[in-house]
Amino acid sequence: MSPFGREPAAGTRPRTAYQVVSILEGVIQRGTGVAIRVLGKPLAGKTGTSSDFRDAWFVGFSPDLAVGVFIGKDSFQTLGQGEQGALAAAPIFRDFMKEALADQPPTPFRIPQGIALVSDQSVERRRGPAGFAGSILEAFKAGTSRARAI
Repeated sequence: MSPFGREPAAGTRPRTAYQVVSILEGVIQRGTGVAIRVLGKPLAGKTGTSSDFRDAWFVGFSPDLAVGVFIGKDSFQTLGQGEQGALAAAPIFRDFMKEALADQPPTPFRIPQGIALVSDQSVERRRGPAGFAGSILEAFKAGTSRARAI
């Protein structure tokens, strides 16, 4: 029995999993994985770089395919100043996914029931209408945001 009085559910709950997917989609839409956005497919992922630029990686996925790219040297030497996941590994992921998904239609990530997509303008009270260029839709569990859902 857990200290909270109930056993935890096995696995990640669908709404929580979708919130993580939504955050990781942001990496490609406006973050360190932006070079992958040119594929025009729903993709999500995360770049990474170790200390002293010794290793770089990108782990990403579509709704139906997950891929990891790791770059490093067995000698533990640096890859070179500034070599990071966004520059070294993300382009390899992009090129692979371009081929792997070439004949596949853009399939959106499945949004489970109980998720409200809320404009960041509503959440942060920024000026401008929801959905205007530059706005971001954030995934909230229904009832957890004081803002209006889109």
